[in-house]
Amino acid sequence: MQNLNDRLGREIDYLRISITDRCNLRCRYCMPAEGVENKNHQDILSYEDILKIVKTGIELGIKKVRITGGEPLVRLGVEDFVSKLNKLGLEDISMTSNAVLLAEKAKKLKEAGLQRINISLDTLDPQKFKEISRRDNLAKVLKGIRAALRVGLEPVKLNVVVMKGINDDEIFDFVELSRREKLSIRFIEYMPLGGEAEAEKFISSSEIKHLIQASFELLPAVSTGNGPATYFKLQGAEGTIGFISAMSEHFCSSCNRLRLTADGKFKPCLAGNQEIKISGMNKKEIEAAYKKALDLKPVCHNLNFENQKYSRNMSQIGG
Repeated sequence: MQNLNDRLGREIDYLRISITDRCNLRCRYCMPAEGVENKNHQDILSYEDILKIVKTGIELGIKKVRITGGEPLVRLGVEDFVSKLNKLGLEDISMTSNAVLLAEKAKKLKEAGLQRINISLDTLDPQKFKEISRRDNLAKVLKGIRAALRVGLEPVKLNVVVMKGINDDEIFDFVELSRREKLSIRFIEYMPLGGEAEAEKFISSSEIKHLIQASFELLPAVSTGNGPATYFKLQGAEGTIGFISAMSEHFCSSCNRLRLTADGKFKPCLAGNQEIKISGMNKKEIEAAYKKALDLKPVCHNLNFENQKYSRNMSQIGG
C-alpha cells in the first residue's frame, strides 16, 4: 500500500463520503428553511461508483472512511453499501447521522460492518430541538442513540454545535449526560457554512471549557476516532467530553482527510470552494482526481463570519 501525501507532506488516509444531498431535518445553521435544491438522481454517484473510488483510494493509501450526507440514512440500501465497504479491508468505517432513522437501522448497520457513529444533537429540549431543526423529532433521535448504544456502535459520539443564546444554557446538561451514559459529548464551535450564520452566536471552545472547569475537574481522556477533538472526562464518568475548535484553533496542519461529495467531486477542504470532478470511473481517472485534490489541498482554511461565499451549504458537504 502507498501513502497519500499532499504537497505539505500531510498524510491523507481518511475519506469522508457523502452518499446523498438530502436531509430530513432543516437545521438553522446548516441550510435555509426551504432546504436546498436537490441534485437529480442521475447526478448522484451510484454505490458501485463510490466503491470503485474507495477501492482505488485504498490502493493509494486511504485507510478509513466516514459515511455522511445530507443524512445518510435517508438513502435506500445504505446497510448493503456498508457491507460491501466492509469487504474492502478498511481499518475503520464510521458514520455521521442525525439519528432520526437510526433506531430501525442500527442493528443491521452494525451487522453490516459499521463500527461506530457520530450523532448530531444540539439540544435535549423538545421545543428547542423543534426550533433549531425545524422538525419535531427529538424523541426519535433519543431512541436512535439508545439503539446505537445497545448494538455496540461505540464510541457513540454526540456532536453539539454550541450557539450563544440558543443552547449554551444546556452545556451542563450535556456534561451530566457524559457522567451517566457511555457517550462521547463533543462541543463544536459554530461555523459559518450555510444557513443562518451569525457571529454573535459564536462561543469558543476555550470559553466552554473554562465554564465547565469552574464547576468540575476535567481529566485528560482518549476516544477512538480520526478527528481533531481533544478529550476529557469527569472523575468516575461513563463517557467523555470533547472540544472541536475549527474557528479558534485551526488544526489544518494535521488534517488527514479528503471529502467526496454525493455528486462525484473531491473537496480538498471543508471550507474551500475548490472541487475536483472525477472525469470518469476507470482507475486512472480516479487516481488522477485523488492526486489533483492533494495538489489543491490548502495550507489552512479561511472560515470567518465576514466572508461567507461558500459554494455549498454544510448539508451538501457532509461535515
